[in-house]
Amino acid sequence: MPADANGRSGDSTNDLSGTSRDVVQAGSVSGGIHFHHPPGGPDRPQTVPRQLPADVHTFVNRNDELGQLNAVLTGRDGGQVVVSVHVVAGTAGAGKTSLVLHWAHQVKGRFPDGQLFVNLRGYDPREPVTAEQALRGFLRALGVAAGDVPQDVDDAAALYRSLLAERRMLIVLDNAAAVGQVRPLLPGSGDSLVLVTSRNRLAGLTVRDGARRITLGTLPEPEAVALLRAVTRDYRPGDDPDQLTELARLCAHLPLALRIAAERAASHPHLRLDDLLADLHDESALWDALSTGIDEEAEAVRTVFAWSYRALPPHSGQLFRLLGLHPGPEFGLHAAAALAALPLGRARQVLDDLVGAHLLEQTGPDRYQFHDLLRAYAADQAHDEEPAELREAALRRVLDWYLHTADAAQTWLQPGEDHLPLPRSTTPLPPLAFADYDAAADWAERERPTFEHLVRAAAAAGLDRHAWQLTAASWNALAASASFADWLGFGHLGLASAEQADDTDGQLLLLNQLGMSYRSVGQLDLAKDHLGRALDLARTAGKRMDEAHARNLLGLIHLRSRQLEAAATDFAQAIEIFRSLPEAGGERWSATALANLAGAHLEAGRLPEADTALRAALAAHRALGNQQSIGNALWLTARLHRERNEATAARAAIDEALALALGLRNRGLEGFWLLTLGAVQRAAGQHGDALASYQRSAMLHRRLKDRGREALAWRGTGQTYTALGRHGEAAGFHRQAAAVHRDLGDAWELGVELDHLAVAVSPEDPAAARAHWTEALARLTPYTGPRATAIRARVAQRLAESDDTGG
Repeated sequence: MPADANGRSGDSTNDLSGTSRDVVQAGSVSGGIHFHHPPGGPDRPQTVPRQLPADVHTFVNRNDELGQLNAVLTGRDGGQVVVSVHVVAGTAGAGKTSLVLHWAHQVKGRFPDGQLFVNLRGYDPREPVTAEQALRGFLRALGVAAGDVPQDVDDAAALYRSLLAERRMLIVLDNAAAVGQVRPLLPGSGDSLVLVTSRNRLAGLTVRDGARRITLGTLPEPEAVALLRAVTRDYRPGDDPDQLTELARLCAHLPLALRIAAERAASHPHLRLDDLLADLHDESALWDALSTGIDEEAEAVRTVFAWSYRALPPHSGQLFRLLGLHPGPEFGLHAAAALAALPLGRARQVLDDLVGAHLLEQTGPDRYQFHDLLRAYAADQAHDEEPAELREAALRRVLDWYLHTADAAQTWLQPGEDHLPLPRSTTPLPPLAFADYDAAADWAERERPTFEHLVRAAAAAGLDRHAWQLTAASWNALAASASFADWLGFGHLGLASAEQADDTDGQLLLLNQLGMSYRSVGQLDLAKDHLGRALDLARTAGKRMDEAHARNLLGLIHLRSRQLEAAATDFAQAIEIFRSLPEAGGERWSATALANLAGAHLEAGRLPEADTALRAALAAHRALGNQQSIGNALWLTARLHRERNEATAARAAIDEALALALGLRNRGLEGFWLLTLGAVQRAAGQHGDALASYQRSAMLHRRLKDRGREALAWRGTGQTYTALGRHGEAAGFHRQAAAVHRDLGDAWELGVELDHLAVAVSPEDPAAARAHWTEALARLTPYTGPRATAIRARVAQRLAESDDTGG
């Protein structure tokens, strides 16, 4: 578990850090710094996404609806700038997606800034795609780094609207079930066109957002027959038109059913169509006997599904059924092979067969998904035809494959973490092997939405060990750009599964991971509660290494809340235990706790003690090669050099630390360490560069939902404006920061901020400055140690001087 300090600095001369790459070198500053530009600045070349899936093969007819869509473009080329929204509504299987994609490919040249596409899975039998998830994907497609994507849906939507404001894009929102899935994805201005497909009318979009609706019914009979003929012409040119008409009727004139039926007919060119019709009639009679008769179209679709499914070879039919058990919305070749216990080559062949039969959709190289109706049908068949023990064995195999692959990714993503003692995998398919850090990070990012589904499926099946180990493994393999807020959504489910299994090791690990996750999102009380439970459990169980881990992590909570003596005691006790357990990796962990102890000394202002501990920790981490821990020690080293006015050494250390954060694609570390870079730049008189560093730091922390550290970036900005003599702008930033610290109940940071605010306002409003210094003294009084004493003395002197001068 990561246990580096990265704690907040209390003194304005001891601000924190960030990154040197991607920082705008602003030089001299003549205007204001604004905190709302998209990442990378307005001069960065725009990314042009091309996300439309392939056009539908053999699309026929729908001429009236295509005409309605063409009318959408009327007037758009005459200079009018407007965002327009159109909803294509219709029953399941009516071909809404096919129509929209076919038209989109015809007109995409009119949208030079690209096309965005997302399947919102609003009718999938499992969880739909949320607006936040869709926004994350769109922002990345628009060139925003994963770590720069705001975690808050409103912030993400605001950034999305900013990026689209000057662009002309085509945006396709497929399979929306509710207005809430759509509205955050609508541009606020510009000349973009949004097409939404839904089984619902989405009346709220019409009322509030001015959307227009195109209703898509079933195909007229001549067009339904034309679709059948278009697909089968090259294989069965002699089919009787009346029989094709009968086939279209049995498919209820629905394009989804028609394409599946046509593919079945085309794949059996030597079988008479009346024999195929007889089979379909028999299938229809079965469904009629089971049907309530309420939804004839739905019964027709199920009839065609069953007709096509029962024609599959046994191995293809079984894979189709088993894929209905996959917990996630999308899956890859390897996961499918593990689920069905097939070799990769064989699995790919069968998947190709299912794609060819229109029973499965291919979304990318070796990536697949179901139409939501087909997923539900496949799951039903699995439960009807596969024994319970076989279904559980299949689920175990795919869970094992994800678990062992996450463990392999952890080797790159969190090399300092202890690996889980995994049971032997039940699938003969080996886990993925990753060539480098980026390959592992890409996999972790791609599969991030899948893990919550895996954990929930394991827990629902009573596979408690799988549930808690998948939870822990996904934490260890969490992409550096991801937010712990997402993981917290299912972290407690993993802990409950470990408790259900009476697994002490699992409980300890999950309690620590929950504690660290709550710390990273600023919920320190919850963090302390979980880590305290971990400490008690470790003592009761006599697990000394786990006791040391809990002690070290509690020290980080005390450090962040500025209980410095308690933090130093925690770290010292952890170091003692770690050093007594060299056979269990104590050397590595003692180096980590030693760096944390150096941070506590540095915060207190005990520079010689911090220097001694820091030199030993950095040397140990360099010898062990843990990049993140090296970066943490370098960040602390940069702060120590700043304290000693060693500007060149400070800049070298923070630049090296930031290079490591960027190499790890860790936006949390980047944003935090940027605070120290800004402070180093400010001290060197590089005010423009400092403002750019603070701006990016504030942006990253806002997206990570860390309000306290975002406020520290505002503090640095205010200090920089003060150094420039721009006191009014400085005061504005200090007021914002003070309000956040007050809201968070952080008395130390509030006291320090009020001192800076007083300095900023004193030239224009001496009375307000005296009030701020008076409150600052009151806030800082409970704190002890050299640094706290020095800051109080400075504030008291400033207050006295203002009283003496009467201003």
